[in-house]
Amino acid sequence: MSRSNLLIIGFVWPEPKSSAAGSRMLQLIDQFQNQGYEVIFASAANTSYNTFDLNSISVETKSILLNDSSFDVFISELNPDVVLFDRFMTEEQYGWRVAEQCSNALRILDTEDFHGLRKAREMALKDNADVSVEHLHNDITKREIASIYRCDLSLIISEAEIDILTNQFKIDKSLLCYLPFLLEPISKPEITQLPNFEVREHFITIGNFLHAPNYDAVLHLKQTIWPLIRKQLPHAELHIYGAYESQKVTQLNNTKEGFLIKGFVDNINEVMQNAKVCLAPLRFGAGLKGKLIDAMQNGTPCVMSGIASEGMFGELEPNGFVACSPEEFTRKAVELYNTSETWNRKQNLGFNILNQRFIKTDFETLFSERVTELSSNLKTHRQNNFIGNLLQHQTLQSTKYMSKWIAAKNL
Repeated sequence: MSRSNLLIIGFVWPEPKSSAAGSRMLQLIDQFQNQGYEVIFASAANTSYNTFDLNSISVETKSILLNDSSFDVFISELNPDVVLFDRFMTEEQYGWRVAEQCSNALRILDTEDFHGLRKAREMALKDNADVSVEHLHNDITKREIASIYRCDLSLIISEAEIDILTNQFKIDKSLLCYLPFLLEPISKPEITQLPNFEVREHFITIGNFLHAPNYDAVLHLKQTIWPLIRKQLPHAELHIYGAYESQKVTQLNNTKEGFLIKGFVDNINEVMQNAKVCLAPLRFGAGLKGKLIDAMQNGTPCVMSGIASEGMFGELEPNGFVACSPEEFTRKAVELYNTSETWNRKQNLGFNILNQRFIKTDFETLFSERVTELSSNLKTHRQNNFIGNLLQHQTLQSTKYMSKWIAAKNL
């Protein structure tokens, strides 16, 4: 009996050392491989120095083109059992082709995070206002929710986003699946090997600089928060790591101020373990923050904004402090940096959070059963999703003929 196959259409090629999204994709691949799927990963993006070698984990790779009928031939010959779209933009581009060529394939959207929510918060920040319904009903949100409806199942990484999608937008829960970061448990021997409070020094923050919320957070640190911390801790340094630093990022480096742009790091665990406190003052964004996971895995307590903490802790106490203002952020950062008792307690809370909320074995059985059940009852499931049928009919046609027009124009 032949194995089932999964085609992942990637917005980009996975870069787990550059972004949480890259790590997330490898976790999803692992989930499907554990279910017995052969995995093929296709993308129209260019590879980079940081691209993960998917062949090393027995994943076949395929370069594809945008707005080109060659994809129709490829997917028709492959005839996958499941197609997973990496972000809604990929579903917009290829979803109609998948629906035409492989109508019986289960279509899954991995949102990565709720892009429309992130955009709403960015707009509200520029307006110096709270997020309103008007902000939330932006064009990105409309496109993304249309994509959710066109797919059979959408993977949502944050419980907070499940709540918004079901309560604010009234999306039926049958179309959504909560699937957060999927991690291995952290053991007591691993914990005891981590550097302790006394040997650690300095602050750290990390994030891919191409991601607008990360760059904004670095500017916020530079202009507002770090001068307040530095005033109280004149010998402390802030080490800022992230892939794809541009000139506008590197020019923020200031040795005299202890504000050090370190750029890409090959081993995040090493630098995170050397740091005493992680700072995450994100002012907009969505999803779960990989930097907080990295911090907890390496025993580094955090000071973070409410947006950074969203969806991370559930009912559990955080591995640090959630601060609402630059002044509170500073007070809590200094307290964590100076007080070993507080630091040790918050570190232990981080280990507890990881082992209670993000262990992959807690999710893989339910996820496997969900995929199997949908695959077995796909016709009924789609009949119950009338809005999805409506959008598949209307937007499939518009997207299809726009793509065909572009393809013809490129001849």
